[in-house]
Amino acid sequence: MNDYPVISWQEAGEEKSARWRSENGSPPPRRVLIADDRTTADTAYRQACEGNALLWRGDFQNARQLLQAIARRIDKKPRDRKKKKVAHTPAEVFHLHRQAQSQRTRTLGMLLLPFDADHSVPLRRAPDVRSACIDAYGAGTEPYIASLRGLQGLIGAYEWRKKGVEIPALGIRIYPHYGVFSPIRSEYVRLVVKAPLPRLTMTQSVVFDIGTGTGVLAAVLAGRGIKRIIATDQDLRALNCARENLTQLGFIEQVDLVQTDLFPEGQAVLIVCNPPWIPARPSSPLEHAIFDPESRMLKGFLNGLTAHLAPGGEGWLILSDLAEHLELRTRAELLATIDAAGLKVLSKSDVKPHHPRVSDTSDPLHAARAAELTSLWQLTAK
Repeated sequence: MNDYPVISWQEAGEEKSARWRSENGSPPPRRVLIADDRTTADTAYRQACEGNALLWRGDFQNARQLLQAIARRIDKKPRDRKKKKVAHTPAEVFHLHRQAQSQRTRTLGMLLLPFDADHSVPLRRAPDVRSACIDAYGAGTEPYIASLRGLQGLIGAYEWRKKGVEIPALGIRIYPHYGVFSPIRSEYVRLVVKAPLPRLTMTQSVVFDIGTGTGVLAAVLAGRGIKRIIATDQDLRALNCARENLTQLGFIEQVDLVQTDLFPEGQAVLIVCNPPWIPARPSSPLEHAIFDPESRMLKGFLNGLTAHLAPGGEGWLILSDLAEHLELRTRAELLATIDAAGLKVLSKSDVKPHHPRVSDTSDPLHAARAAELTSLWQLTAK
């Protein structure tokens, strides 16, 4: 853990310090205060809003309740009815929503926990989180400090990995690892299951899966009879996750896993990519699967496609139009990028998302989500 920064605080008249662990890359808080069972929710909320972190020394379950109380105060709607409502564009609504989410995350991240070198939490009524921590971090070497909010995310990911995510279109379960985006939006999987394979795959069965993540699309392609798939990802965690899933499904002999940014060497008759759908800056490593600053991955895939497609081959781009409804990207801009990359559209198939947020009218982005379509664009060189 020598690469992790050090967090310092005053306790019982002594200067103390430990390693700071944050998976979203946030720096250690500048000021750390000691909190325990006597700390009220109002005090904790005020201190967190002022940028002061609270290192918990009381009962673990009380810390959980305190975090919930802080969340309720953050989410409480202002009651100033006299304030005029300002009309915002969809893009402005999105950015304001992201700012509010970011502030909420920072505030909730101010409640900190101590961890021993073996990842145990030395607090009363603390659960045994060692297995979940080892699964995410590996074996521990020295004590450290991390946020309770971060621990909850880690435990949630551990439970997802144990029970898996059902993929109805395949009749299987995929088991995401910590830090690897879970394929809960499975409607795009159905698009890849149903799309007609290029005829060339019958004689030249080499396919690329760009940004494989959990390996779910590589599994689809292997299940459809593709004999050789090269699945790439730049994240080692994702490659390990994909390897485990493909091994459990019996497809690992058909798939080569390669750590690289976008394309491997050579050409393929079919190249599939499901890039992040929203051109915005991610605020944590996991969000790289959702947010793509300036559409870097999308443009990288499109601009590199012709060089890596075998003659007559196809590129399958899986993309939601949510960014269009949020006015973060236009359809004309997408089509212009496809055209400038020397590509043409063979066909496009759409599916309507069915996740819970589609019908959640309290979501600030509800209008865009209700209109969203997920599409599979079948592309080829001009």
